This record gives sequence, C-alpha cells and structure tokens, in this order.
Amino acid sequence: MSEETNNGAVAPAEAGAAFTVEKIYVKDVSFEVPGAPAIFTENVQPDLQLNLNQRVQRLNENAFEVVLGVTLTCKAGDKTAYVAEVQQAGIFGLVGLEPQAVDVLLGTQCPNILFPYVRQLVSDLVQSGGFPPFFLQPINFDALYAETLRQRAAQQGGDGELANTEPAGNA
Repeated sequence: MSEETNNGAVAPAEAGAAFTVEKIYVKDVSFEVPGAPAIFTENVQPDLQLNLNQRVQRLNENAFEVVLGVTLTCKAGDKTAYVAEVQQAGIFGLVGLEPQAVDVLLGTQCPNILFPYVRQLVSDLVQSGGFPPFFLQPINFDALYAETLRQRAAQQGGDGELANTEPAGNA
C-alpha cells in the first residue's frame, strides 16, 4: 500500500532516485542498394564497415533523448552493395541522481537498452534488401564510456574543469 498525505494524494518519492524508459522509437532509417540489380550477380567477397555513434539531448530537467546511430556499408569490390543507416532513439527519465550518475547512465545503460532494437532493425533491413542477414555483435558500452572518459581527461589537459571525468583527483 502506498503512503498517503493528509489530503489523500499519494506522496511522491522525493528522496528516491529513478531511472525510467519513457519511450523507444525509430528516429530515422535508410537503406540503399545503389547498384541493384547488377550487384546481385557479382560474386565478390563483401567488405563491411560499421560506424557507431551516440547523441544525447536534454529535453527538460529530468528527461533526455539518447540516439544510437549505426551506419553499415557493404562494399563488393569497388562498388557499394548496400548502405543501412539506423537512428534508434529513446527518451529516458533520470530523477534525483548526481551528475556523475546521470552521465554514466546516459553513456552506458541507455545505449544498452537501445542496442537490441538497432540490431534487429539493421538485420531486417539487410535481409529485406536481398542480402544475407547481418547481425551486429554485442557492444561493450561500458568500455566505450570508459574510453570517452579517458579522451575527456586528455582534452582537458588536467585542468579539472569537469568533475565527472574520473572519480579520483588528478594533480
């Protein structure tokens, strides 16, 4: 049973931190087969290039949009067989958290939540385009986030302006 205030309304959990998934959606998707139908007759070993990116936008005090973008380019020799571009997005609520914790969640948990949707959409696009299915391999967003922290620290040159780069103090 939830606690009630004197007027009968449910008391908000002001002291508690919360992380919520408000919405998950496809923001943008594109699939191109520039050399069709001739590309289907070529018997060349495909060369795949994957580009992964992430953007975060603050929507209000407690809500953020996180966009996980994937561009998959398949070349057959010197020709492009296909290009699949997906931007999977989510709106996430983060309440009552320290800035460091917000940064960690936006950089690790949010892309982890979006990744299965990106993986499925890319696979479906490639297969629907007439090519063998392509499955994105798991991505360690924790390691990518740690690398981002190292890059931030290097860019700062040790001036210590961002408190969320590393928990230990640098001298």
